[in-house]
Amino acid sequence: MKTIIVSGALANKYRNGGGAWERLSWVLGLRRLGFDVYFVEQISPENCVDAQGEVTPFDACVNRAWFCSVTEWFGLSEKSALVCTPDNECAGIPWSQLVKVANAAELLVNLSGHLTHTPLIERIRRKAYIDVDPGFTQFWHADPQTPFQVAEHDHYFTIGENIGQADCAIPTCGLAWRPTRQPLILDSWPVAPQNAHRPFTTIASWRGAYGPLTVGAKRYGVKAHEFRKFIELPKIVNRQFEIALDIHPNETDDLRLLHENGWNIADPAQVAGDPARFRQYIQQSGAEFSVAQGVYVETNSGWFSDRTTRYLASGKPALVQDTGFKRNLPTGLGLLTFQDFDEAVAGAKAIASDYDAHCKAARLLAEEYFDSEKILRRLINDTGIVGS
Repeated sequence: MKTIIVSGALANKYRNGGGAWERLSWVLGLRRLGFDVYFVEQISPENCVDAQGEVTPFDACVNRAWFCSVTEWFGLSEKSALVCTPDNECAGIPWSQLVKVANAAELLVNLSGHLTHTPLIERIRRKAYIDVDPGFTQFWHADPQTPFQVAEHDHYFTIGENIGQADCAIPTCGLAWRPTRQPLILDSWPVAPQNAHRPFTTIASWRGAYGPLTVGAKRYGVKAHEFRKFIELPKIVNRQFEIALDIHPNETDDLRLLHENGWNIADPAQVAGDPARFRQYIQQSGAEFSVAQGVYVETNSGWFSDRTTRYLASGKPALVQDTGFKRNLPTGLGLLTFQDFDEAVAGAKAIASDYDAHCKAARLLAEEYFDSEKILRRLINDTGIVGS
């Protein structure tokens, strides 16, 4: 049985239930293909904090406790390690065992290039970079004033499926980016009971992790800038809308506008702060409504949200802002897109008018286009690994 290491930010994304599903679905999906898969994450001492956000020793930090609880929930306790660099203190499997795993590994699936720790990464035969932030990754890499650079890997994949096309503004930087999709474990996301009276929901960060992106004279806004364009939607459409929103309480003007226009605001840490609650929140929704980061939209990247795939799998229609993915995915039934306010209104009304048909189509679309077995088998073949 061939060994694969998957690496990504889990402990570094404390109480992010959606992030846990995103990273660990790669592990679960590759295991289903017959590989011996380990999940490895690195964390620096300055990112080890207590419940109040104060830096604390690795053995007492909430990040470590979160990592252990989530990997246990997914059944990966014996196949995971959180490494505190540079001293190689580990939670999960010990450092000595991890070194042996790295020596045996055929492939590193490096989500966002997370794993950079030389004593591990230099041991692994092949390395595949998985870009899940298209636009940010390439524009930063192309900017000599930005300290971030895409590290050397053997293969480069991106969920920005339009990168490299003439109408996509994201530079390739001379790297051969191949399109892929976020893998979805369909058995983990069964069809949920349908309820047309449940609200449109989403789970979002108002400002995002990176802030606006400036490229020359062009400035790409954060998700807040896109949401403001559609803030009046609940007043126009006779439906409930809710956001599990990570927003600073000092954003008083935006919070006021959201409430005045009929948005219900939920606390994402409470309703989606672990994998179980994240899944429950989505499956108790009626449908999804969401916008995207400005850089995904304005570059025609083809980016598609991992979160949205989970709404679709649950049999929940999705009404989401177009990033150019209509070229790659069927839309109009189960998955609807919008570019402006009128299209958003029309999409919400269309879902409400034929809800059952949209629910059935949503699940079928997830099965056809996001099944982990299809996505990961193609990716593995592209890396040149034969069989498990």
